[in-house]
Amino acid sequence: MKKIFSIALSAMLLLGAFTCLAQGKPDKKEWQEKMKAEKVAYLTDYMNLTSAEAQKFWPVYNQAESEKMEGFKNTMDAYKALETAINEKKSDSEVQKALDNYLSAQQKGSEIDKKYSEKYREILPGQKVAKLYLGEEKFRREQIHRWHRDGDEPKGKNNK
Repeated sequence: MKKIFSIALSAMLLLGAFTCLAQGKPDKKEWQEKMKAEKVAYLTDYMNLTSAEAQKFWPVYNQAESEKMEGFKNTMDAYKALETAINEKKSDSEVQKALDNYLSAQQKGSEIDKKYSEKYREILPGQKVAKLYLGEEKFRREQIHRWHRDGDEPKGKNNK
């Protein structure tokens, strides 16, 4: 059953890749969807998920990713506010407040990871949860190397 699931996922990825190639360089939204599909396939294979595990796991993972993206946005906003406070030579108390906000935003990101790690353990064996975190990092590194090698990055309004 897992083989069938992996084959179907691979076929979907190939179809998506051919569609993107036929249209030229993907825009940012298409690129994000392509990366998400590649990540799902990569992690499913790396973690050796059964179809029953995948059915329970992916909705929880997607919720975690949504919360992490919101947390990342908050961290970046706090970072920019801290940078602005320093560049505009604000008072020590204003800089300290901006720094506290930044550190708090970072802490919330760690709390999200911890919260979802516990949820994953309710669904999957510990070995597969551990492989999730290793697989995410390996996937991230592979993508960075690919971008440097192939220049395969999104082309959107901010990345022209």
